This record gives sequence, structure tokens and C-alpha cells, in this order.
Amino acid sequence: MTVIALPRVRRRAPVALGACLLSFAAFWWAQRAAHVSMIDLMVYRAEGETVRAGGDLYALRTTEAHLPTTYPPFAALLFTPLTLLDASTMRALATAGNLALLVVFVALSLRLVDHARVEGVWWGSAAAVWCEPVWTTVRYGQINLLLGVLVLWDLTRRPWHRWAGVGIGLAAAIKLTPALFAVFLLVTGVAAYTRRGSAGPWLRHARGAAVAFAGATLLAASALPYDSWRFWSRMVFETGRVGLVEDTANQSLRGVLARLLHTTQPGLWWVAAAAVAGSLGLGVAVAAELRGRRAWAVAACAVTALLISPVSWSHHWVWCVPMVLILGTRGRTATVGSAQVTAVSTALVTAAGTSLVFCSYALWWVPHGPGRLELQQTGAQLTLSALYEGAGLVFLTVIGVRLWRTCRTV
Repeated sequence: MTVIALPRVRRRAPVALGACLLSFAAFWWAQRAAHVSMIDLMVYRAEGETVRAGGDLYALRTTEAHLPTTYPPFAALLFTPLTLLDASTMRALATAGNLALLVVFVALSLRLVDHARVEGVWWGSAAAVWCEPVWTTVRYGQINLLLGVLVLWDLTRRPWHRWAGVGIGLAAAIKLTPALFAVFLLVTGVAAYTRRGSAGPWLRHARGAAVAFAGATLLAASALPYDSWRFWSRMVFETGRVGLVEDTANQSLRGVLARLLHTTQPGLWWVAAAAVAGSLGLGVAVAAELRGRRAWAVAACAVTALLISPVSWSHHWVWCVPMVLILGTRGRTATVGSAQVTAVSTALVTAAGTSLVFCSYALWWVPHGPGRLELQQTGAQLTLSALYEGAGLVFLTVIGVRLWRTCRTV
């Protein structure tokens, strides 16, 4: 009797899918056991209700925490369908939707590094769901994975595709931070034109992002003229509305400096640090893109945006998923020879260390909460509450060193 062996991929994919579904089920149960509030989702719903009622969007204070509206008006327009659902249904759909978005986010991240195998997507999703930024994103009912999918969908397609820039533009219209990707494309195009006499697809891509952003913003302005005027003339500059700068959850350079200097106003220290980190990080991203390292460029740009933003909550760091995948796949696929062993080992160790940082929940081991306890952190506590920034800076350094070495060998 002849036994027909199934291809290895066909045998592995169902196992990986089963592991992913089991991991997701355990995650769902753990979230329910923890009685997650999905407080940000409730804010989104309140914003949608305010839009439908014709109320003052930026005077809104909702939930027990009296949270305000902080996103541009276009986001509030998108939240109006939430008002059609009861709270329990909305929470269930938000959880399921975020888990589905995580799978897409992992798939696009793997496509970015040319490893888009089906079983890799399932295994990656099964593991990624337990990292702190993803856990907290689902816990609060946040939209970070949606924004990440929009950006990666845009940047993993052909450079001359019809909808180039739309994903980035819409993401920036919902929340401003992704706008740095449009700046990255613009600077890359200018640099390419200066060096080669041709801007390639980058300026067109940046123009598409700008048009999509402008279109969404003008749509919001036509529907919500008063709220749009208030946001773009005043609220956009009031970063204090988002939350306490020294909060442990604020994993930006500004948050680190506030805790390090024991002040709520890091002032010029933050401006200087953000300017340096922004210039160097964007420089690394542009250099990587010009050398054909799209994965490195995208991740470097994302990390730079998180570092220089006035407030980057821990759940904003869902970009740790492509960071780890880029480091891990680089280590596994590098050609191993006598001169490459150290580089491969370093990549794998860096990937493992990065995974540990984002899966350890260590930033919550320090004093935090009411009473501004973060301003009293010392020594090891300050180190733990700066883990994400540290990981981001290490990542940019690793990418920068690799680009420098590549340039030397060319």
C-alpha cells in the first residue's frame, strides 16, 4: 500500500492554527477573569453619542475617570456606529475585532520581512497576544492595532499602487502620530532626488498620504465645523489633556525625563532629546529605505514616532511585534559563516531580549498610581519604568550599526 505523505506545510498549518485559537481562547478567558473595563472603548462610544447629539466634542468628560476627547474630529465620526450597540455586545465585538486585527498585523509584519508563511502567522499571533502592549490594547478597547494595520497595509504593497498613501493618511487623520510615516516618505524622496536625480515612488506616496489626510480632515470639518476649529486651533496643542506626563504608562522620552528629573515639566530637556532622537531615528529610517531595507525603515520610523511623541502609552508600543519579528528573522536567515556567527547570535539575543521586555510587564512593578508616585522613583525603579524607551533606542542603534557595516562593505 502506498502512503501519500502530506506536504510538511499542510501538516504544520493546522497545528499552528489550533495553537493560535487555543491561545486566543485563553487570552479571552483571562481578560474576562481580570474584569477588564475597556474604558477607552467607552470613551469612543461617548464621542459617537456626542456627535450624534450635536454636543461639544471637546467639552466631553466621560466614564468614572472623567476622560476627555483627545483624537481629531474624524475619529469621532468613525465612532458613531458604536452607539448602535449595547455595551456587552460592543465589548465582545471589540475583543474579537482586535484579535482579528492582531492576526493581520502579524501577517503584514511577516510580509514586510518576506516570511509570510501561514503557520508563521498563526504561531506569531499566538505568542504576540500575550505581550503587554497587545494585552493593554485589548484591555482598554484601544485602536492601536487598527492604525498599525492601516500603515503596514500601505507600506507592504507595491510602491506604485493606486491607493499609495491612503492607509497612512487615514491613520494620521484618526490619530496624529502616524503622520511621521508621511514625513519619512517625503524625506526619503527628497534624499533620493538629491543623490540620484530621481525621487522614485516616495514623493508620490507621501503626496497620497497628504491627500488622504486632508480629505478625511475636511470631511470631518464639513460635518463638525466647530469641533474641528477647536481641535486644530487649540486642543492639538494641549498635550496635558491626554494624561499625566510622568505616568509610568507614558513610555515616551518625555515621560522618562519627567520621572528622571522628578518634574511634571521636563521642558527644554525633552525638546532637545526629542529633536536629537527624531533626527537620528528618521535618518536611520531613510538610510534603511534607500538601501532597500523596507522592514528596518518602517520599524525605525515607528519607534522614532513613539519616542518623540509627547505621550506614548504602553499600549501604543504594539509596534514591538514587527520589531521582534525583524530581529528574529534576520538572525535565522542570515548566511552563517565564520564571519557571520557573531552577527546572527547578536540578532537572536536582541530579539529574545526585546521579547522579554515587552512580555515581562516589568514597567508595572514600580510605584505608580494616585499621588504621583512616579515622581519619587529612584534607581532600579527608573530603569524598569523606561524599558520600552530603552528597547526602542537599542533597536535604532542595532539598525544603525547594521547599516553602517553594510555601507562599509559595499
